[in-house]
Amino acid sequence: MKDEFDVPLLPPTVDVESVNILKALNRASRALGELKGEIKKIPNSQILIDTISLQEAKDSNEIENIVTTDDELYQASVEVENVSQQAKEAQNYAKALKLGFSIIKEKGILTTNDIKKIQEIVSPNHPVRKLPGTVLKNPKTNEVVYTPPQNHKNIVDLLSNLEKYINDDDFHQVDSIIKMALIHYQFESIHPFYDGNGRTGRILNMLYLVQQGLLDIPVLYLSSYVIKNKSDYYRLLQEVRTKGSWEEWIVWMLKGVETTARDTIVVVNKIKALMDEYKHKIRSTHKFYSHDLINTLFKHPYTKIEFMERELGIHRNTASSYLNSLVNDENKFLIKIKAGNSYYFVNHRLLNILKNR
Repeated sequence: MKDEFDVPLLPPTVDVESVNILKALNRASRALGELKGEIKKIPNSQILIDTISLQEAKDSNEIENIVTTDDELYQASVEVENVSQQAKEAQNYAKALKLGFSIIKEKGILTTNDIKKIQEIVSPNHPVRKLPGTVLKNPKTNEVVYTPPQNHKNIVDLLSNLEKYINDDDFHQVDSIIKMALIHYQFESIHPFYDGNGRTGRILNMLYLVQQGLLDIPVLYLSSYVIKNKSDYYRLLQEVRTKGSWEEWIVWMLKGVETTARDTIVVVNKIKALMDEYKHKIRSTHKFYSHDLINTLFKHPYTKIEFMERELGIHRNTASSYLNSLVNDENKFLIKIKAGNSYYFVNHRLLNILKNR
C-alpha cells in the first residue's frame, strides 16, 4: 500500500493571503454579497432550499458517479415507493444538508458529532474509520493515488483540530472564504469516513458560509463547478499534498465561489420572475389563487394531489380541481403526466430553469 499521507494540522504554516489569492477573494466576496442580496427578494426562501438543494444533490452525487435524471429526482421528492437507489441517495444528500442548516441556525457551531450526524444521512453505516486499508484510486487505471491517515486516533485528533478551526474565529484570522477552501482540503485529506467523504465535505462548504454570515441560507452549490472542472479538482487537491501548492488550490476554490454565485444569481432571478408571472396570471384568472398555492407549486416542481391537499388544508377533490384547472389553462401553468400508477402535476417552466442552470 502506498505510504499514508501525514496530514498537518490547521492552520497551514504558509502564506494564504498572496496577491493572487486576495484578488480572487475580492471577486468572490463581491459575487457572494450580491447573491445574498438577490436571495432576499424571494418571499419564501424555503423554495430555493427545496428546489436548488435537490439539483445540488444530483450534481454532488454525479461527482461520485451516482447518476440521477432530473425527472427521477423530483418524482422521488414527492413519492415514497418505487424510488431508485440513485434517487434515494440524492434525497439523502438534500436531507443531510437541511439537517446541517438546522444545526447551524440552532447552535451557530458545527462539531465533529454534528458532522457525523450529517454523514450518517449521506451514507448510512459508514462511520469514522477504525480499520486500515482505505485508499483512493484512479478509477480508470486502478492506481492508488492517495492514502489518507490510517490510524483511528490520528483521524480523531485531526477531526478535533478541524472542529476548532471551523468554530474558533481567532484560531486563524483570515477571510472566511479562504478558510472554507482550507477546511474543504483538510476534510477531504483526512477522509475520515469509509464512504461519503466528498458529499459530506461539499455540504460543509455551504454550512460554513452560512455559519460565517456570508449567506442566510445554503444555496451556493459548488458541485456543478466541480463537475465541469473535475480533473482540476482532484489534481489541485493532490498537488497541495505533494507540492504544497496552496495558492493554486485556494484561487481555484475562490473562482468556484465567484462563478457559482454569479450562476446562482441568474437562477434566483429567473425563479423570481416566473413566480411573479404565475402570481399575476393565476390571481387574475382563478378565484382559488393564494400565496400558499404559489409556494406549493414552486417548492415542488413535481407535485401530487395529496401534496396540494396537505399544504393548503383542502379536500382532495378541491385540490384535484385546482391542479387540473392549472393544467387546462391556456397558459399551461402545469403539465400532467403519468408515471407508474401515479399522476404528477409538473411546473415544467420551473423545472427547465433548474435543469438548465
